[in-house]
Formats: sequence, C-alpha cells, structure tokens
Amino acid sequence: MQINGNPLLQEMQSLRGEISPSIGSKISPNLTQQVNNTTGADFGQLLSQAVGHVSGLQQHSSNLATRLDMGDTTVTLSDTVIAREKSGVAFEATVQVRNKLVEAYKEIMSMPV
Repeated sequence: MQINGNPLLQEMQSLRGEISPSIGSKISPNLTQQVNNTTGADFGQLLSQAVGHVSGLQQHSSNLATRLDMGDTTVTLSDTVIAREKSGVAFEATVQVRNKLVEAYKEIMSMPV
C-alpha cells in the first residue's frame, strides 16, 4: 500500500480556496512572520517576549475588572471573564514551560561529564 500526499495537499488547497480571500490573506502573512521571527532568534529574547505577553494579558484583565467594578458601561462581564480566563491559561502554560525547563536543566546537570 502506497501513501501519496498529493490528494491530501489538493484537498487542503481546495479547503483554503473556500475560505474568503480576506481571511486567507490575513492568516498566511502572520504565520509566516511568526516563523521568520523565531528562526535564529535568541532563546532568552523569545522567553522574555512570552513572559511580557503573559504580563500584558494579566494587566489587561486587571484593567477590565477594575473598570467593571467602577461601573464603566463600556465593559461587559463577559469581556472581563474572557480576559481573566485568557490570562489564567497563559499563566498556567508559562508555569508548565518553566517547570519543563527546570526539569531539563536538572537532568543536564546530573549527567556525568
């Protein structure tokens, strides 16, 4: 049995054609830009950007909660809850990445030289 990738590729391209051109044009450059930005980038810089992004999400969430508490009518409860959940998920993901890095560091340090 031979597996050929061409029918799968053709199906993916046909599905991409079904997406409206404005959405397709918005998605592709962003993905390419993200990949291009990460190639050859310093790991410390990438980590710093990720932590900064999480911090920004937490600040935005806190800002929305404060505005909601103060009675700002432009802020809805659903927006506040969604922002809080996004920041919570991002923080948990960051903690998990940190834990994996610490485990990897400990494993490397315990290797005999």
